Amino acid sequence: MRDSFRHKGLRKQLVEELRGKGINDDKVLNAINTIPRHLFIDNAFVKFAYQDKAFPIGCGQTISQPYTVAFQTQLLDLNPYEKVLEVGTGSGYQAAVLSLLNADVYTIERQRDLFKQTKRFLPAIGYNCNFFYGDGYKGLPNFSPFDKIIITCGAPAIPEELILQLKLGGIMIAPIGDGDIQVMHLIKRVSETKNQITTHG
Repeated sequence: MRDSFRHKGLRKQLVEELRGKGINDDKVLNAINTIPRHLFIDNAFVKFAYQDKAFPIGCGQTISQPYTVAFQTQLLDLNPYEKVLEVGTGSGYQAAVLSLLNADVYTIERQRDLFKQTKRFLPAIGYNCNFFYGDGYKGLPNFSPFDKIIITCGAPAIPEELILQLKLGGIMIAPIGDGDIQVMHLIKRVSETKNQITTHG
């Protein structure tokens, strides 16, 4: 499927919608405006690809709502060439956003079929990341420390094992909570023993 003028127009509308919802980081908005989200979505939902909604992608997983992707990425406050661990590769859409922001992306997925599919798909459309299959909540200790960590799926509690894989001064963004309601947490690793935690709705 190609990226048509219509798709580009719909992306511009989506960007304006996100701006209206409080996303003001131009680098993040430019990434959303660039990435052809319709290529990441099952054919049954393609015509809705630029609505600000999550959609199923198989294996009981979803492609995140664009606002969630933009909000988490804005909170991450990325600098070029920072080393980022993404927990939950899913469709690869969030990883594509991170790579467009010039991050050095390490992404881990626990669903084998999704892992195989996305590992093939993302490089084929021009986004290069380091792909890993495994339990994201254990992280990638052999590749740590990371400047930033982003968790794309809800966690019942803040994963302590991942905090230990952050550089001092590094931050992790994670939706924390049981059931359908999660609260976005920003965890900054201040020292070997101290973390600073703020919540963001």
